Amino acid sequence: MSKRIVAALTFALLSTGCVKEISSDERLERETKRSDALTSSTAGDLVKLRCDDITSELSKARDESAQEEKRLAIYTDLYERVKDRTARFEDALSRNPDLAYQEGSQEIISARDGCIQSAADVRLDFEGLVREIIQLPVVDEYRDGKPVKAARLNFEILRSAIEKLALDDKDALLTRLANAEKTVEVKDTKRKRDK
Repeated sequence: MSKRIVAALTFALLSTGCVKEISSDERLERETKRSDALTSSTAGDLVKLRCDDITSELSKARDESAQEEKRLAIYTDLYERVKDRTARFEDALSRNPDLAYQEGSQEIISARDGCIQSAADVRLDFEGLVREIIQLPVVDEYRDGKPVKAARLNFEILRSAIEKLALDDKDALLTRLANAEKTVEVKDTKRKRDK
């Protein structure tokens, strides 16, 4: 090897000397471009879309001194609203993942998590009330000093609530409700014949 080649190789090795290694996070940050997702109208809508406003209505639905039909109606309305809001969050975030993963998106994620928690709370309470009522859908009323079987509440409202919740044992609950309806119908028919 000639002196020139050795000198050139030595110079090349010495001149490249300190190569700074960068982490994969730094490389990813450098290669990815910031999007304007957080300044979009969708992001503004999502920030406004909160589920904090349902707490007062949820406390009305939990009020055990209120009529059960009224409580079921409130739960049904609340359940639909939080389910709709949660679905809107999920839809927007699936269409534009940058809304969830960019710096500054904590407010959107916090609002979504709040709606998910509210939906879970409403569903749990709503299901608890439906199951409580379905345990005893028919009650005894006293007319003319005699016990008479009567519906605890409007069966259509209860049926609608069961359908809305779409529980795993929905068919069993609806069968139980149908049997309760037959009990009340049989008693009503007997009463009409006795008169």
